[in-house]
Amino acid sequence: MRVITQQALGGPEVLTIVDAPEPRPLPTEVLVRVKAIGLNPLEARLRAGEFPLIGEPPFILGWDISGVVEEEPRTWRFRPGDEVFGMPLFPRAANAYAEVVSAPALHLARKPASLSHVEASALPVAGLTAWQGLADLAGVTAGDRVLVHGGGGGVGHVAVQIAKALGAYVVATAGGSKREFVEGFGADEVIDYTTVDFAEVLRDIDVVFDTIGGDTAERSLAVLRPGGHLVTAVAEEDSELVARFEAAGMRFSGIAVDPDPVALRRLVELVEQGRLRVHVQERTGDVPVRTRRRRAPAA
Repeated sequence: MRVITQQALGGPEVLTIVDAPEPRPLPTEVLVRVKAIGLNPLEARLRAGEFPLIGEPPFILGWDISGVVEEEPRTWRFRPGDEVFGMPLFPRAANAYAEVVSAPALHLARKPASLSHVEASALPVAGLTAWQGLADLAGVTAGDRVLVHGGGGGVGHVAVQIAKALGAYVVATAGGSKREFVEGFGADEVIDYTTVDFAEVLRDIDVVFDTIGGDTAERSLAVLRPGGHLVTAVAEEDSELVARFEAAGMRFSGIAVDPDPVALRRLVELVEQGRLRVHVQERTGDVPVRTRRRRAPAA
């Protein structure tokens, strides 16, 4: 099979296509013939060496997959030919930039028929981040006022839909060019952050879901109601920020996404109910033309 690996840290030019043996599934795992993989900003940061989540090169990146179960699975959960998708093993290496991936069956779900493999591969990391942040950590319920920072982004546009599905009134920040895009996913209000300071026009927000970082989280203190809750996907380890929220009587939670079969099934339910759609920003073909082809080095 072919995999995309890297021997050094850097930009896209360090990615190399190599031939490698197919993985062998362990008990409770399935072998998936990958039809599409999702690319996330996190992977570009890991590729460049911003932080050593999976160690030093050589390694194979990737977690979001959609594909077809091959052979006789070593689990009762799936059968050969089942179309599945998921985010296996995160934050451990899943080696998803490959034609075949071995993954724990619990980390996968049956792909909704309404989603293409490309769309399904774009959902797990973004969808699980949003669900775990809004439903599990924040406990959003009907009538809550939720502010989603970055409503036009990969996680943000999914978070808008999940918050609406949970019954919230949803305000989203986004650039002016994305207003219609974000409104199309159900946002009740869209604030153009390039012309309006959200901290000056919003109050009594129950939950802020932050996908932006920088000073956005700190400035969100001004819009939360007493006892309100900020959930961030980008500043979970900022101890000084946590202290400021706690001193102000607010709750602060950082979300580090993990494989979650229950949440993955909830995402499937929302898709099948027509309450969750996935926007794919860009698609590529079979193999990036700028990569080099060679054989994997011997172990």
